[in-house]
Amino acid sequence: MTSVLAHTIPVAEIETLEVGHWRAQLLERARAGLRPITMYGRRDGERVLVTVVHQDGPRLLASRTSVEPAHGYHELTSDLPALHCFERELHEQLGVRVAGHPWLKPVRFEGQDQAAMAAYPFYRVDGKEVHEVAVGPIHAGVIEPGSFRFMCFGEHVLHLEVHLGYQHRGVEQRLLERDPRALAPWVETIAGDTTIAHCWAYAAAIEQLAGHDLAPEHELARAVALELERVAMHLSGLAGMSADIGFLPGASTYGRLRTTAINTSMRLCGSRFGRGAIRPGGSGISLDDELRELVRANVHLLRRDGAIIDDCFESSRTVRHRLVGVGAVSNDTATRLGLVGMAARSAGVAIDTRLPAHGLYEHHPMKLCTETTGDCWARARLRIAEIDASLDWLERVVSEPHTWRPARSRLPGLHSSQLAIAVVEGWRGEVVHCLETGPDGALVHYKAQDASLRNWMGLALAVRGNAISDFPICNKSFDLSYCGNDL
Repeated sequence: MTSVLAHTIPVAEIETLEVGHWRAQLLERARAGLRPITMYGRRDGERVLVTVVHQDGPRLLASRTSVEPAHGYHELTSDLPALHCFERELHEQLGVRVAGHPWLKPVRFEGQDQAAMAAYPFYRVDGKEVHEVAVGPIHAGVIEPGSFRFMCFGEHVLHLEVHLGYQHRGVEQRLLERDPRALAPWVETIAGDTTIAHCWAYAAAIEQLAGHDLAPEHELARAVALELERVAMHLSGLAGMSADIGFLPGASTYGRLRTTAINTSMRLCGSRFGRGAIRPGGSGISLDDELRELVRANVHLLRRDGAIIDDCFESSRTVRHRLVGVGAVSNDTATRLGLVGMAARSAGVAIDTRLPAHGLYEHHPMKLCTETTGDCWARARLRIAEIDASLDWLERVVSEPHTWRPARSRLPGLHSSQLAIAVVEGWRGEVVHCLETGPDGALVHYKAQDASLRNWMGLALAVRGNAISDFPICNKSFDLSYCGNDL
């Protein structure tokens, strides 16, 4: 049994409904508390097949409808705001008419439409005292391109619109161009700071399609790499937030500790960012007695030095003054908008796809961490709590007498006419990969989804009502990926 949330469904068994019944079923499932994981479409001749996946505890449920692009269907976003980005994506990628959608703007400007980016219709707020502030797409730091348009009354932000798409690479189409069992080097670059989560989701889906049961030691090795990635990126986020508010002890110390975390990954798999750690059918991670002692020593260092700087960070009046109450997202907003990962948990939404425990997490359970206030302070404290939880988990797991060697099994051909769905709880939130095969076993569709796609709107709403000078702090507290959104 895989340790991530994964499921395979024969295409013939996917519930396919007439569009009106399909829409009614989605609304009924939402009222019953089922959470939408993803929604996407693909062409099937002259029509478009639209698929929605819901989570019902440890189960994944898929339903499908077929629509003519020109006719489309009536929007769901007004009733289910969590679907807004998916409906916009359907319209952009496949030309599906989504009647009545309140904000049917492009997500990433596909193909030739990239030339239309300069004419992007930003929302406007009229008034003599209202002014616009445009930031990006090119920034002063060495970061990815993205455009932010603020509508302000003095220093007060009335509205922020985030305009992305500059990093669009056509990832999903490229993933259909070669043997699906050999895509790991490409998948690792979907979002470079989430290498392990994306590659594990891809590998789990491929293994499901090939009918391959992964050896428990490889599952455990993958989970260790995932938690090291989580620790490293949370430390990076804390260092960035500290720098943005001028708390230099945090900027330097958290940055130093991140180096320890990524160097630990390098010793286990040869890459500081986890490249090569996961391949379908196995892993590229080593752990012998010498490396076990190194990992334990590094975990001890991270716990010891982390506790000191955490205490300084949380007790600093300057830090609290700049973070408490800034960029707040309520529990209701986070739930309705479908935020995931730490953006959701910091607002009290207790979702984590490592829970309920399954696979190795039944024997090595992971602690669920949440905060309630949904502000920058909560997102910082949640990082600290999740680092502690991951280090506790790593210490328990690595102390056991495991020996891992890089190994992989050659996978057979993929089963025909199957839909495989895999969800991995990355450090930023859930990563979703959906792979569908045709009658000959070849891939006919690949849907890759980073947590950033669902969380960018959360950042836009978090900034409302704050000073424009608070934006860098809010932005870093969410720590979203441009390329993970743009694909």
